[in-house]
Amino acid sequence: MANILVVDDEHGIRDLLWEILNDEGHNVELAENAAQARAARLRERPDLVLLDIWMPDTDGVTLLKEWSSSGALTMPVIMMSGHATIDTAVEATKIGALAFLEKPITLQKLLKAVEQGLARSNLHRSIAAAAPKSVVAAAEVAGFSVSAVSAPSELSLQATQNFVLDKPLREARDEFEKAYFEYHLARENGSMTRVAEKTGLERTHLYRKLKQLGVDLTRGKRNGH
Repeated sequence: MANILVVDDEHGIRDLLWEILNDEGHNVELAENAAQARAARLRERPDLVLLDIWMPDTDGVTLLKEWSSSGALTMPVIMMSGHATIDTAVEATKIGALAFLEKPITLQKLLKAVEQGLARSNLHRSIAAAAPKSVVAAAEVAGFSVSAVSAPSELSLQATQNFVLDKPLREARDEFEKAYFEYHLARENGSMTRVAEKTGLERTHLYRKLKQLGVDLTRGKRNGH
C-alpha cells in the first residue's frame, strides 16, 4: 500500500480517483488546490502525486517548479489535464514530472502510470534506506548525485548526466548507453558477470559493447573480473 496525493480542483475527479486508488489498496489524500497540496505533501510525505495542471490559485506546472527548485520534488509526480498542449506536457516533463495523463483518464492508463510511478518511488526509497557508501559511490561514478532532502533520513537520487539532444540519434543513443553501462559497472563493482545478468546481455556481447562505447574497464580488471 502506498500513500498517494491527488490534487485536482474538480470534485468529481477527486472522488473518482480516490475510489479507484482506494480499491487498489492505497491510502489516498485529496487536495483541491496548491495550498492544500503543499500542506498535504509536508504532512503525509506521499509516495506519488497526481497533479492537475489547471487550478484556480496556482497551476500545477508552477507548483511543480516550486517543489523542484526548493528540493521538495522527492516523489514521482504525474501531471493531469484535459486542456493542456503538448508544449505544456513537455515543459512539465523537463521540470521533473514522471508522466502526463490526458483527461478523461482511462482506468488502464491510470493504473499503469501509478504502477510505474510507485516503482520509481520504491527504487529511491530502497537506496535511501540502505544508503551504503558503496551504493552512493556507484551512483556518483555513474553520473548521479545522492543528497539529503527535507529530513536527514531521506535521500534523493537525481541524474546529473546531461545529454545533448541536438545531435544525430546514433550519437545521443551511444551517450546514453555509455552512461547506462557505467552505472551498472559501478554498482556491481566491475563484475562483468553481474552486469551481464542485470542488463540481459550475453557476456561476450557485453564486453564488445563496452569496448565499442569506450567504457573504462580498468576498474573491473583491478577487481579481477
